[in-house]
Amino acid sequence: MTEELVLYTNPQSRGAMVHWMLEEIGCPYRVEVKQFGADMKSPEYLAINPMGKVPAIRHGNRVVTETAAILCYLADVFPAAKLAPPPAERDAYYRWLFFVAGCCEPAMGNKSVGWNPDTPDLQGRFGYGSYERTMETVAQAVDGRRHLAADHFTAADLYMASFLYWGMMFGIVEKRPVFEAYVTPHVERPASIRAEEKGKQLAG
Repeated sequence: MTEELVLYTNPQSRGAMVHWMLEEIGCPYRVEVKQFGADMKSPEYLAINPMGKVPAIRHGNRVVTETAAILCYLADVFPAAKLAPPPAERDAYYRWLFFVAGCCEPAMGNKSVGWNPDTPDLQGRFGYGSYERTMETVAQAVDGRRHLAADHFTAADLYMASFLYWGMMFGIVEKRPVFEAYVTPHVERPASIRAEEKGKQLAG
């Protein structure tokens, strides 16, 4: 029997990225929508993710949290979807997946509340240095490129495109032409559109 795969998410969260990933894979899955607040802090859900946040997945008796980790896990467990390069060719794949998680996400989060490391001393204490340095690095990575880590779409593209798409939508990331040129073909993929439509249905 195929192990049940459950996505714990909220349509207005980073869980949308995992939802898109599942649609790319095409595997059976079930969605449990968790509401912000008490629902995510319930004992039942804290047993899944003690942080009380989404997304998380349960695959059989295995639980994975953290968006980048979930994307890597799903790419490995469902290799037929070809969402990861061969293991010996994953240098850029791992680099950009974890650059989004380790640099882009905190840089954008701090910027969204009006804070940015603005001295050399502070920049040395944060892995991303500064918001400006982080986004210049992203711009160099995507400029003139369709794919970050292979000659085809991978989970690294899904994560980077999602980050830029949501950042630009909410006005946190500036709409640079290089960002829009990279993001547009990815968010127009059929799986992305299906996930977005299903997310809207879940949101009611």
